[in-house]
Amino acid sequence: MGSETPHVAHQVMAQAVREAYARGEEDEALEPLALVDRDGRPLGKIQGGDYVIFYNIRGEREVELTSSFVDPQFNEFPIEKEIRAHFATMIQYDENLDVRVAFPPLREIDHTLSQVISDHGLRQVKITESEKAIHLQFFLNGKMEEPFPGEERIVVPSPRVTDYTSVPEMNVAGVVGAVLEKIADPACDLIVANFVNVDVVGHIENEEAIKIAVETVDAHIGQVVEAAQKAGVTTVITADHGTVEKWLYPDGAIDTGHTDSPVPFFLISPDPLILRDGGALTDVAPTVLKLLGLPKPQAMTGNSLLQDIPADTTNTRRVLLLIVDGWGHRKESHGNLIAQARTPVMERLQEEYAFTTLEAAGKAVGMPEGTVGNSEAGHLHLGAGRIIHSDRLRIEEAIENESFFENEAFLWAMRGAKRDGTRLHLLGIVSFYSSHGSVDHLLALLRMAKREGLDEVYIHSMLGRRGEHPESGARYIQQVEEATAQLGAGRLVSVIGRFWSLDREENWDRIEKAYRWLVHGEARPVREVS
Repeated sequence: MGSETPHVAHQVMAQAVREAYARGEEDEALEPLALVDRDGRPLGKIQGGDYVIFYNIRGEREVELTSSFVDPQFNEFPIEKEIRAHFATMIQYDENLDVRVAFPPLREIDHTLSQVISDHGLRQVKITESEKAIHLQFFLNGKMEEPFPGEERIVVPSPRVTDYTSVPEMNVAGVVGAVLEKIADPACDLIVANFVNVDVVGHIENEEAIKIAVETVDAHIGQVVEAAQKAGVTTVITADHGTVEKWLYPDGAIDTGHTDSPVPFFLISPDPLILRDGGALTDVAPTVLKLLGLPKPQAMTGNSLLQDIPADTTNTRRVLLLIVDGWGHRKESHGNLIAQARTPVMERLQEEYAFTTLEAAGKAVGMPEGTVGNSEAGHLHLGAGRIIHSDRLRIEEAIENESFFENEAFLWAMRGAKRDGTRLHLLGIVSFYSSHGSVDHLLALLRMAKREGLDEVYIHSMLGRRGEHPESGARYIQQVEEATAQLGAGRLVSVIGRFWSLDREENWDRIEKAYRWLVHGEARPVREVS
């Protein structure tokens, strides 16, 4: 091994994270940490000619940081122009990025709900806050960047704050205003809206703010349902996944992540329609098409939730699909912040109109068995009307059958670093539950680097509380440090909270902080143990 990367069992970075907890910091917004030598010089900084594997999945929050390294025209903040690192990414974050992609998209998903609506010459509009714009556009449309003919997109700016607990109402009023305007437009056939509050605020450990978010959403649902009924528009209400309906682990610790709960499905129609049970998110698109009187394409293997529609049913040909982001369904009240909040509108709708629940996690949304749902998979399956195997499932199968270790993008990075006499950096989240990636993927890359005989491998870890026990980040960092010592490969040299490194709303001050953490080692110093 190189003299800069001795392998020791000392868990100095894990201890540094624990000390950050003692200062009042938490995983999500953890200030950057960097391992330094005896002279205070940061170890493992990304330098010109180095190779980087950004092993996160999803991608919409990874684009900004990646761009700062690989886009020659990048000018959002000052960068070191001479540092041109070679990047490989786990999946495709953006087709315009100059990177090698380990698991490229298999193909575009065609015959989605949005495409079918467009192909039949109907008008549709997507309305949401900026916090969820990519989900209601890119993922709902089957990972298609551009809108279809006849598709309008309205993005209402989310509040520009560091902590949404200060404004748990967010900008739902702005979304509702746009929805009401489109309900009043008889030329708009399908309105799809997302109320983001419950999911966004639910990831923060603030019970009162979450209850305000739930109650705010409930009240605004009442507004749009009333307007839709007056205009003769059929309303479908569902969610992409659960969150705060299961806010406590069995041991009483707070769980700020997504859940494996089913989600509600309401149908508010002028006709007495009946819903079947046993559905999943893949059944929503076929149901909306049925309500609009349109045929379901053969590619949609999901089935309508409607029982046979009577011949005299009013065909309004106008539907409002309201996605109440993060609103899971759970009968138990213990640890259920939705049940503990005041939700008179949703309670009344469940009593008076057709109601069922839908599976929104695990294999039902193309994820490994037993995993929780997430916004990406939820919106993808709401729009696709069929099961789409997730990137996580593809990666885990590749690790199991060992094709992962022959992946051309990974080999390009590892053998390139060895050939060029430069270093390899492994960058990404350390978590088991995160929808952005898994510590298991990092450990697989470390085993591969060991096989390839790499001398200098540096690990830059991101922490995120979502779906984890409090202060779980230190446990993951310890796991990685133990793995590097056991393998005799790799060195964990820096840690940061994902708040700074994973952004999707052009908060460039945060990304600059992450960039300078990686390139300059600007962080709280952590002394290595000799």
